[in-house]
Amino acid sequence: MDEFPEIGWDKVMDVNVKGVFFTTQKLLPMLRKPARAEDPSRVINIGSIDGLRTPAMLTPSYSASKAAVHHLTRVLSAHLIREHITVNAIAPGPFPTYMLSTGVGFGGKTEGEDVDWNEIGKRNPSGRVGNPTDAAGLAVFLASKAASYIVGQTIALDGGVVSANGNI
Repeated sequence: MDEFPEIGWDKVMDVNVKGVFFTTQKLLPMLRKPARAEDPSRVINIGSIDGLRTPAMLTPSYSASKAAVHHLTRVLSAHLIREHITVNAIAPGPFPTYMLSTGVGFGGKTEGEDVDWNEIGKRNPSGRVGNPTDAAGLAVFLASKAASYIVGQTIALDGGVVSANGNI
């Protein structure tokens, strides 16, 4: 933490927070056009469980940026729902990504003989890491008519890490 560069902090905030806000802002005309009370338009932000809890690894800018995404989701939802636009967020937990791979000692690799995601999954209350179908399923649900009454929520997609105090 003593040597974390300000430019690194700014880059993370720019991508994770400003990017979410200004992308939503630019898409508002397209979101407003088809929006109806019975079938609102949807914004689905991507946060992280590291914005919901204090992570084991020291990731201050990342964690703060993802917490900001979650709050921005609530703020935008409070204003945009009046225009029949829902805003929600998905907070992924452990998935076999480059970023997690660097944090657990796989050196950025997501597959190969020296990468054992099953071992990482054992630390998760569900006994596994997430997969693309898990993420796609939640995104499809949030984009569906079934989720038209869900507004301003951040949903942890983590196999129980946050709710059951998993140690990943």
